[in-house]
Amino acid sequence: MTRRDFSERDIHMALDGELPGEERMAYDAWLEANAEMKAKAARYTADRAALRSAFAGVLDEPVPARLRQALLGETSVKATAWRSRWWLSAAAAVVLAVGGLSGYVAGIDGIGKTDNDDDQIAEQAIAAHVIYAAEKRHAVEVPASDKDHLQTWLSNRVGLKLVAPDLASEGFELVGGRLLPAGSQGKAAMLLYEDAKGERISLFVTAESAETAKGTYMAETGGPEAV
Repeated sequence: MTRRDFSERDIHMALDGELPGEERMAYDAWLEANAEMKAKAARYTADRAALRSAFAGVLDEPVPARLRQALLGETSVKATAWRSRWWLSAAAAVVLAVGGLSGYVAGIDGIGKTDNDDDQIAEQAIAAHVIYAAEKRHAVEVPASDKDHLQTWLSNRVGLKLVAPDLASEGFELVGGRLLPAGSQGKAAMLLYEDAKGERISLFVTAESAETAKGTYMAETGGPEAV
């Protein structure tokens, strides 16, 4: 069998348990031969451990009324309006990663309850935000200047009709997006936005069936917040 080339994406697949077993030895050998990738793998592993530790203290906490309202689309606050119904109509699991805030883990069905899939989605979104939002030259695979291609490409790969929301009224402009692995959901679209001060937020979107979609997830890490 021809040995394939590995990339940073395979590091995420390995961490998510998605790397095929028959490729594990070749992957480990690739890491040993690539000091930079090995260092990244170690850093991502440490980040994941820190995230799991941070989640442990909030998974069983009740969701505050103000967050329940935002999750259910009952709030009239303009700043949170685009976080709810628009995305729910796409039957997608959506995570918003925002720096410097705190929150909770929750799903539309069963507020205040979580399972491993919910945790994993929020965890992956935060990890992706921490890694890529800090990048200056390589934060995205497709820039906002090629928005039509970005939307079409991510829609085809993720499996839903994805339109990058206009967040100009919130002070954020689209930087671009990239495709990422997403646990049991297969693939995720990450859309990165930036404001005039250089602060960044990201949308992490995975397609789910209408039967399993739970809408919006929130998680606290002590740093970035996944909503």
